[in-house]
Amino acid sequence: MTSPAHVTAPLVLQRQMVRACRAAGARMKVADSLGTRLSGRDLLLAALVVKRVLDRELAADERRVGVMLPPTVGAAVVNAALALSGRVAVNLNYTSTQSILDVCIERAGLRHVISSPAFLPRVRLELGSRMLDAGSLRKRATFVDKALAFVQARLMPIGLLESSLGLDRIGPDDPLTIIFTSGSTGDPKGVVLSQENVGSNVRAIDNLLHLSPGDVALGVLPFFHSYGYTTTLWTPLTLEPAVVYHTDPRDALVVGRLAREHHATLLMATPTFLRIYTRRTPAEDFSSLECVFGAAEKLPREVCDGFEKRFGVRPSEAYGATELSPLVAANVPASRHVPGRPVDTREGTVGRPILACRARITDRDGQAELPVGHDGLLWIAGPNVMQGYLDRPDLTAKVVKEGWYCTGDIAHLDADGFITITGRESRFSKIGGEMVPHISVEEAINTELGAVDGELLAVVTAIPDRAKGERLVVFHVPTAHDPKDVVRRLQEHGMPNLWVPGADAFAEIAELPMLGSGKLDLKRLADMARERFAEAGRA
Repeated sequence: MTSPAHVTAPLVLQRQMVRACRAAGARMKVADSLGTRLSGRDLLLAALVVKRVLDRELAADERRVGVMLPPTVGAAVVNAALALSGRVAVNLNYTSTQSILDVCIERAGLRHVISSPAFLPRVRLELGSRMLDAGSLRKRATFVDKALAFVQARLMPIGLLESSLGLDRIGPDDPLTIIFTSGSTGDPKGVVLSQENVGSNVRAIDNLLHLSPGDVALGVLPFFHSYGYTTTLWTPLTLEPAVVYHTDPRDALVVGRLAREHHATLLMATPTFLRIYTRRTPAEDFSSLECVFGAAEKLPREVCDGFEKRFGVRPSEAYGATELSPLVAANVPASRHVPGRPVDTREGTVGRPILACRARITDRDGQAELPVGHDGLLWIAGPNVMQGYLDRPDLTAKVVKEGWYCTGDIAHLDADGFITITGRESRFSKIGGEMVPHISVEEAINTELGAVDGELLAVVTAIPDRAKGERLVVFHVPTAHDPKDVVRRLQEHGMPNLWVPGADAFAEIAELPMLGSGKLDLKRLADMARERFAEAGRA
């Protein structure tokens, strides 16, 4: 039996990428809707050329570099080049406000942000003198840059290439990236993810899906979101599959065309985006899909039913958090189930913990561990737990205790280890001493409003209330339904009185506030509730 001392440590991601690109050779590795298409050997060559240019443009002590680009081959090359130079890429959220962007840049101490002068006006953001034009990087490459990169990419033995780049000096605990949380529940925090954090996720994805050179992923998720960063950037860069990128996940016709042209087999998306594809993407465009995941928010059964009816493949639910690199658990699609293995999917759950990951449930105080089947706080331990929040050991200590990360989600485990998420701690209100789940109330209201395919027509938040502690507030898109009728039907269907919002607590808005990741913007909702109901003199 091999002793632990002789177990070979996994290669860092940069070394895996070099080897995956070499192994792919002339086979397509990355492509995008702009028409760019690179083989494995060409991707490695492009990354090495850009690395040489960046090493000249950036100061030697400039360890963190911002990137603000939509998912394209160019954005993948820039991230790969920064990783090869041992720097930490900070992909910034281009769907945020200017003030939040400025805060993120300041907190990460960024001197440069690689972006595009053509892209910035479209997202109505400014970078000022920090901007480094991504389009000019290849143009700044000299003949020597290209010649040396060619020798490295095509001719140099792998071992010599890795040592010449210093990749053998990169350790598993070295930071790979900083990803700012979405800000859906508060100010964005910089999550520091190490080589091993993201690397362990990539290994777990391979273990779940048994990826091969025949797989092609649709890369529609932004790299500033950990879901996109791990699953559609580093997974295809370091394993056998190829990836094809598009800049806008809501562009159902283009996403469909790319899937058809490149025979895509994998789609990682949010339920919001899956709804859009079900309505707008031609059925034949997704005929090659084998694995479809809905994550980052609850995946309703109606969304699965609608998608499967149209495209013949049923989406699987997965679960994660930025602080967990991000994957924690997943259901395995039927097409990737290995005969003889234990059951690895259970609809209604988010799956079982991934490779090397453990889950436990405690009471709301985080003290006592609860038995199987009991709802409580979900904690996760494993190699995917972040290094911590950037420069905030105080905040890190609040959520990571003895290696266990508190997700803030309410969940239970079944006897087979499957996790069922029943709510989010921040999406509960204490009303009259009772914990009221926003999501349960929200689902009931949406049903009364006639929502189909799991769509959101109304969302629930809360404001302080002197008499009962908190008071539920409902924001809804334009509807013909009278709030008084909705309230009456909720009561008739047996909803507890404390859970039923008052008819005067309903407010119509043009559209629900969403983040660029497709998730509900809970912070904006809370702000809107305070503004709207304070003005009305009701809070």
